[in-house]
Amino acid sequence: MRKLFQADLINLGEQLIQITTLVHAAMEKAYTAFDTTDLQLAEEVIAADAQIDRLQVELDEKAIELLALQGPVASDLRMIVGALRMSTSLERMGDLARHIAQLARMRYPDRVAPDALHPVFDKMAKLTTQISARLITLLETRELHLVAEIHALNEQLNDLHASVFTIVAAEDWQQSPATSVDSSLVSRFFERYGDHAVAVANKVDYLVTGSWDSREH
Repeated sequence: MRKLFQADLINLGEQLIQITTLVHAAMEKAYTAFDTTDLQLAEEVIAADAQIDRLQVELDEKAIELLALQGPVASDLRMIVGALRMSTSLERMGDLARHIAQLARMRYPDRVAPDALHPVFDKMAKLTTQISARLITLLETRELHLVAEIHALNEQLNDLHASVFTIVAAEDWQQSPATSVDSSLVSRFFERYGDHAVAVANKVDYLVTGSWDSREH
């Protein structure tokens, strides 16, 4: 029974990696669809989100079953509860990528944001995918220096998010109300994606160290 239980714990970790990999790909594709007005790619991202949702439900159901039937203690309990909480953040990251794809679909064949904001969004997109790529490696290796790197990348993302609001609120901003809302939403989706990734990274830190204090990098 103990060997089966340990195998189940390993499988939970593998499922988290699988979901994170899908979430990473979703954001890459969503931004490409957003940037190039690729309607077919936007539709693919929107449809693929159902797989992320399904995997989250499967992971959560297995984790709850282990809690109910195995009575785990100490580090095993942290792993199961941590997996439950991480899966929620990862599912939200998938939703945020889907939201960007949905905006691309809604405004097709036009671009969602004006040309002036695309350099900022390019930087934000690169940061989000760098963050989720490091998150995959963190889940695979438990190398905690990656937590600090994710935090640092997210700080850059937060600064860019603030800059978008400064641009949209400036007196020389001449775009329509709809464009202003769309641009603000896209920036917010990127920013929240990074925040959820940080939340997952912090939980991995906790799983490894057993201390919430050490998650501050």
